[in-house]
Amino acid sequence: MASYEFLAGCYDALTGDVGYARWADYIERQFARCGRPVRTVLDLACGTGSLTREMTLRGYEMIGVDRSPDMLAQAAVKCENLSGVPPLLLCQSMEKLDLYDTVDACVCCLDSVNYVTSPGKLAKAFQRVHLFLNPGGLFLFDCNTPQKLRSQDGAVFLDETEDIYCVWRAEYAPRRRICTYYMDIFRRNGTGWDRGEELHEEYAYEPAELEQYLRQAGFRQIRQYGDRKLRPPQPDEGRIFFAARKDPC
Repeated sequence: MASYEFLAGCYDALTGDVGYARWADYIERQFARCGRPVRTVLDLACGTGSLTREMTLRGYEMIGVDRSPDMLAQAAVKCENLSGVPPLLLCQSMEKLDLYDTVDACVCCLDSVNYVTSPGKLAKAFQRVHLFLNPGGLFLFDCNTPQKLRSQDGAVFLDETEDIYCVWRAEYAPRRRICTYYMDIFRRNGTGWDRGEELHEEYAYEPAELEQYLRQAGFRQIRQYGDRKLRPPQPDEGRIFFAARKDPC
């Protein structure tokens, strides 16, 4: 089964503790450091559209892009009937990003970068983001560090609600630099349960590699931050942020 094909219908229930308002608060703090107004924003790998919706409610003109039609179907329902300019939702892979116009900023959250398990495709994705950013535009994304992904090896996790039961185990392959998550999902259906199986992979990118891809794409003023912090990352932080700027004209 393709990733998110079964999970899409219960993703929000299993991620209720993410706190998208806090993520949006951090994004806006980064926007404030740009020194220029931000109005149009691309939410790359938007998933079910929770962050897209939150940013729309805050007055931004949003474009949500995701490669999963099942996740985008959830996003479409979530983002309908919002006040202001409704978000535009597009089904595209990162490395094939193709927008109708440029944007002031691009955000890519919740370690979506790690899900691009081909370094070549990620480098291409950064080039596409750079292409569709306005001069001086901001690219903000986070990633799981290699240390964190290595530490997942052999771990077993359990998420459950009254109607959903999800157990997943992780295996890290050092030679491939990939952490694989094997998921068994049970979703209540009347008096019975539907079962789905999914496999998800994350690539362990070194921060120096990501900075190299950004520079090759044309980005400048590249900064690294701690997990939703405005300071450099600490050695033991499992999630770090990158903020990169496109040169102004």
